[in-house]
Parts: sequence; structure tokens; C-alpha cells
Amino acid sequence: MARIIAIANQKGGVGKTTTAVNLAAGLARVPQKVLLVDLDPQGNATMGSGVNKREIGASITEVLLGESDAKSAILRTAEDFDLLPGNIDLTAAEIQLMDRGEREHQLKRVLEPLRADYDFILIDCPPALSLLTLNALTAADSVIVPMQCEYYALEGISALVDTIEAIRGRLNPNLEIEGVLRTMFDVRNNLANAVSAELITHFGDKVFRTIVPRNVRLAEAPSHGQSIVGYDRASRGGVAYLGLAGEVVRRTKEREQAARKATKEAAA
Repeated sequence: MARIIAIANQKGGVGKTTTAVNLAAGLARVPQKVLLVDLDPQGNATMGSGVNKREIGASITEVLLGESDAKSAILRTAEDFDLLPGNIDLTAAEIQLMDRGEREHQLKRVLEPLRADYDFILIDCPPALSLLTLNALTAADSVIVPMQCEYYALEGISALVDTIEAIRGRLNPNLEIEGVLRTMFDVRNNLANAVSAELITHFGDKVFRTIVPRNVRLAEAPSHGQSIVGYDRASRGGVAYLGLAGEVVRRTKEREQAARKATKEAAA
């Protein structure tokens, strides 16, 4: 059964889509069976996966609106993970979903039948607390929060934590923070180091040990329709995202072992 992870931050420009694409590619190399869902109308995760968002047939839009079956809309990428593509049509889909009953549960309805086919389902969310983001957080088991270590980012993550708590109380009681990922990190920046230390103080082991550095190769990869893992896995960015994939798999296994142990103890 797949673990569904939303990659979300209400603040834009923090490396959210970069993380979604590169984590999908990294997990596929482990190897794990991965589905990446592009829920952002900008369609950047689709383009970054090597798929032209202007030339796709059925997308996540048609799937959400019940006009297409999810399996028929899924595409296989060159980097061995599956993609449920998205594009600007998602904006219109969001408007149509507003009038539907249980509108926050539409994505969950779509993804539940796919769980058995994958080890991980990753959802790239829009950089806003929209209905699409609410759908992602309602469908997800956990959230990865990418963030830059700068002053305003702390305010943004505080707002996101409040949102997660509200969704846990109203829509998805099992939602948890998978981890906070420090992105575009510059070790020479004193403020970045100070914010990083504050994150660890506040979130403890929820902060991933992996740190994604500022890296030219990482910035170049999307223009080639590739992840950094496919473009230059030996670069600092490539090593970081492969490390993140390893961390996510390890945390998932530890969680499963703890759950089995608790079940045994309860039965005894």
C-alpha cells in the first residue's frame, strides 16, 4: 500500500516542485514504485518530468472531474516513475469542484484505488491554500515541507502548521508532518544557519538530515526535462535528493516496524 505524501508550502519559490520531481526520481532509483501527481496549474512538475503539458491528453483535471479514469491518464516517464500530469486546466477544475459535495475529498477518491499499485504517491501542491491544496492534504498520509532558511520562511511554516492542524481536526485526522526539508541552503550565510538551528529546536527529528544546497546543475535540470538524478546525479543537488529518497524510505520502514510492534503488543 502506497504512502501518500503531499509536498506543500503556502510560500512560493521554496523548491517545492523541484523536490517533488527529484524525490520521485530518487525513490524510483532505490528502487520504489512511484506515482507523481501534478496538482499545480502551472504544470511545472509535468514539464520537469519530461512531459509537455500542452500536448497531454487526459490529465488530473479530467480525472478529478470524473471525465477520465485515473489509470488511463497516467504516463510513464523516462526516469522510471509514473506521472499523473497537470496543466492550466486545473484552474477551471477548481472552480467546478467548488459546487460539488465533499469537494475536499475528490483527490482522495481518485488516489485510493491506486494505492495498491505503488510504494509512494507524491503530490506537488500549488503555492497557496487553495481547494486543490486542501484536496491534497485530505488525501495525504503526511506532508513534506520544503523551505528556505530565511526570516520570512519561519512565518510561512508557522501558518502551514496551523493549516495542517485545522485539516487534521476537520478533514484528515491521520495527517502528519513527514518532515521539513531545508532547500537552496548556503552554509556561508549566517542567517540561514541561525534559521536552520531554530528549525531543529522547534521540530526536532522532523527536520530531514538531508540539506539541499544552492546548485547550478539543480537549476539547469528542468530546462532539459529531467530530474537532477537523471541530469547529473553526481552533482551536489543529485547527491542531496538521492539522500532524501533514502531518508524517506528509512522513515517509512521504521514507521511500519513500529506499527507492527504495537499491533503485536496489543494482541498480547
